[in-house]
Parts: sequence; structure tokens; C-alpha cells
Amino acid sequence: MPDTNSLKSDQNDCVMPVRSANPIRARSLIRDNLEKQAGCLNLIHSRMPNIKVFSGTSHPDLAQRIVDRLGIDLGKVVTKKFSNLETCVEIGESVRGEDVYIVQSGSGEINDNLMELLIMINACKIASASRVTAVIPCFPYARQDKKDKAHAQSRAPISAKLVANMLSVAGADHIITMDLHASQIQGFFDIPVDNLYAEPAVLKWIKENIPEWKNSIIVSPDAGGAKRVTSIADRLNVEFALIHKERKKANEVASMVLVGDVKDKIAILVDDMADTCGTIVHAADRLVEAGATKVYAILTHGIFSGPAISRINNACFEAVVVTNTIPQDGHMRDCPKIQCIDVSMMFAEAVRRTHNGESVSYLFSNVPY
Repeated sequence: MPDTNSLKSDQNDCVMPVRSANPIRARSLIRDNLEKQAGCLNLIHSRMPNIKVFSGTSHPDLAQRIVDRLGIDLGKVVTKKFSNLETCVEIGESVRGEDVYIVQSGSGEINDNLMELLIMINACKIASASRVTAVIPCFPYARQDKKDKAHAQSRAPISAKLVANMLSVAGADHIITMDLHASQIQGFFDIPVDNLYAEPAVLKWIKENIPEWKNSIIVSPDAGGAKRVTSIADRLNVEFALIHKERKKANEVASMVLVGDVKDKIAILVDDMADTCGTIVHAADRLVEAGATKVYAILTHGIFSGPAISRINNACFEAVVVTNTIPQDGHMRDCPKIQCIDVSMMFAEAVRRTHNGESVSYLFSNVPY
């Protein structure tokens, strides 16, 4: 006679959770129950892969680094343009019931890349993906986050809000980005937003690459970045300074006033992004005039458009350090002063933690290895 208790135990091992507020969590519970039956392991993994990562065309290198760290393959996707330049995206594998992550940065042909991202999100959503997360290392239109009194009668658009609306309407359930130009942009969304910070990686780079960092001073090139530099200065236990600038029109700096003492110190300029680099080059000159012995610039998003590369080559920087939220290979070839911090491990860990339902706040002050 078979053991009744043993039969009951075997039956209990196969019980499936029939209701869960989170479908991804439900699938995880089902998998855990099934995995108790050793003979079914291969069947489970072949039928129930529950994460897919796809790359847009803006930054395939970063997407590849992310999946390499996760130990998975990039999802298959084909992107092409019709003769009238409309974008066409074909998802090359099933995403039904999957937790989908789409990596697309706001760089290069920004408008085309944004449209491509929206189409990819919508394609996955209507293909029955369980959740679609847009991983946007550099958020497009982030500088257009408010009406500016400098514009005629404040008729300027708030384009960052428009982009947030477009992502939500396309079907995005979650956003992962890094160092938003203004953290309040998170409030433009009606879906969860995880705004990662490059600060932990920046601190690590400073300690490993500037031997005299204890004699440094962290400088913000504008008043708006004061909170960012004070946070870094506090963690390094060094002083900070800021430069007040008056900008008459976009990409032109009228005047700069240094607030703080940089004499005989290593000045480290820190900002969230640099475009034409007029601001940081003028700031570097001002710091040298004030007695700084060396000047570094550390930026999360190195856009480097227009005359940026020639300005950096002719400036007094020891190094201009950026992250790879935007592709930097071409910039580094053209300018030996540019160095790059890899932040793929932060995005990979954010994806892993999001997928597993874990807290992401650990990444706000730590670099995962």
C-alpha cells in the first residue's frame, strides 16, 4: 500500500498559486513549486523564461554589457526604415507573459530613437508582455522641464512632460534612467520611475584615479548643481564651491562668478551633462585664474555636440570623465582627454532587482560588482 502521507506531500508540492496581485511574482511561485520536482527542471526552464532584454539602435554596446552581466542573451529585434523614413520594428521572439526591458538612450538621432523606443514598447505590449520597462540611460528632452522666463512671455513647451506622456501611452509600465536633469521630472510620470545616480561610480573613479583627491575641491558649474556637488563633497570629506553663471541665450554663457576658495587645490567640476561644453570650459578657465593647480571635469552624460571636442582639446583639463550612458568611443578617439566610466553594472543590477521584486535604493550609494 502506498504511503498516504507521502501521496499528500507529493500533491502539495504540485499546487499552483491561482491568484496573485503581481503576475510576475505568480509565475515565480509557480516555478518554485514545479522546481521541487527534479525531473521537470528542464521542462520548466524551456517553457517559462520570464525576462527579455531588447536593444534599440541608439546604444547596442551598453545593452550588450547589461545582458552579459545578467548572464542572458539579447532579445531578437529587427529595426528598419521604409523609403519614406518611417520606422519599422519587428520583435523576433515571443514576449507573451514576459518581463520585458528595452534599452534605448537619448543620444544620436534623438527624435528617431525616441520614436523607435515608443514603437518597441507598443509592439511588446500588444504582444502580451506582462510588463514593459524602458531603460533610458540618458533621458531625452530632460532640459525642457519648465517654462523659462528667458523665453518670450513663457510660451516655451514643457517637452519632458510630453515625452513622459508618450512613454505611458505607448505602454511602458516602468522607467529606469540615470541622473535626470531635474529629479522632479519623475513627477511627470504616472508610472514608477527609478532614477539611478552616477555618484557612487564617480566617487570610486575619483579615489582610484586622482592620487591627491584629499586635497581636492568639488565645484558645480552652476547654482542648480549645488546639491549634487555637496553630496559628493560630503562623502569625500572635502570642500565644495560653485560658479554662478548668467546665461543670455542657449549655449552661450555671459558671465561667471566663483563662490569658494580653490587656491592650491585640485578642482573637480561635476555636472549632469555637457553639450557644447562652453560652460565647463569657461568654468575651468575661471578656476585656473583663481589658483587651482589642476582641473578635472566629471559628467554623467557627455553629449559633446558642435564645437565640444575642439573646446575640450584646447582647454586646461587634466581629464574630462563621462559615463557610457551615451556612446563615447568616437569622442574618445577624437579627444584623448575624455575618459569613460562604465555604468552598465548599475543598470544590470537595477534590472535584476526590479525583475526579482527587490529594492533598488541600494544602488543610490553603492556600486555593484
